[in-house]
Amino acid sequence: MTKFPDDIDPVMLEIIRSTNGGELTVKMGVEYLEVSAEYSVARMPVEGNRQVIGLLHGGAHVVLGESLGSISSAIHAGPGRYAVGIEINATHSRSITEGWVTGTCRALSLGRTLATHEIVMTDEAGRRLSTVRMTNMLLDRPAG
Repeated sequence: MTKFPDDIDPVMLEIIRSTNGGELTVKMGVEYLEVSAEYSVARMPVEGNRQVIGLLHGGAHVVLGESLGSISSAIHAGPGRYAVGIEINATHSRSITEGWVTGTCRALSLGRTLATHEIVMTDEAGRRLSTVRMTNMLLDRPAG
């Protein structure tokens, strides 16, 4: 069961709960374990997310990282605001062919208009697989 902060925007909480963070994360089997603006954790199976030679697809690392960075930024944005990604990069350090990947997201900077997070992907033995860094712009929701 996902842990949510007490002060999360009720609209954001309903969106996360009703969509599991979005259609792509559902297709990839992402499971959110904890979410907050400062620290979030999710995991994803390797099975079903491999590229042609059997390794976890590099894009899958980025999907997990962006999913965590986006939700963390949206929580930081707060009620009446939302987050849009403006930059993401990934460095792949190690491959994996089976098991689960865990993404651990930590805030690097939480400002009024920008939020930057670093997401580290590890295997079940705790070895770093990749590092993703993401910056989101925080915007006001249009009235209406």
